[in-house]
Amino acid sequence: MIKHLVAYIDGACRGNPGEGGAGIFFQDEKGTPLFKAYRYIGTATNNIAEYRALILALEKAQQLKAQSLILYSDSQLIVNQVNGEYRVKAAKLKPLLRRALSLIKGFQKVEIKGIGREENQLADSLANRAIDTKGEEEYFLNG
Repeated sequence: MIKHLVAYIDGACRGNPGEGGAGIFFQDEKGTPLFKAYRYIGTATNNIAEYRALILALEKAQQLKAQSLILYSDSQLIVNQVNGEYRVKAAKLKPLLRRALSLIKGFQKVEIKGIGREENQLADSLANRAIDTKGEEEYFLNG
């Protein structure tokens, strides 16, 4: 069991809508890399891809039995909608937000914070790899 995880998440699309992918990268609270994953999601909008990355990270953190989680995203929309600062107007995003909030309830503590794109390059490269390969992969690092 991992008590605390730090996750970097990103969704990518080639076109909007276009082919989409989700990428996530986990590290421990000391910054040690732990886990990477990406998943091709087919045709999606940028915002759907971002939500799919969030949900992928929450599902994987749950599988790893993390108790708390800090998520970093370069999507201001996702960060503010999950934190309740923005309303969700797009009908296609509402079930994704509901799923994310449902998963969040399974942890003792979850924070989602905004970061700049330059700070999220690894998650971005994983999301783009998903589109390039039209596949999915996940692997643990350092062990």
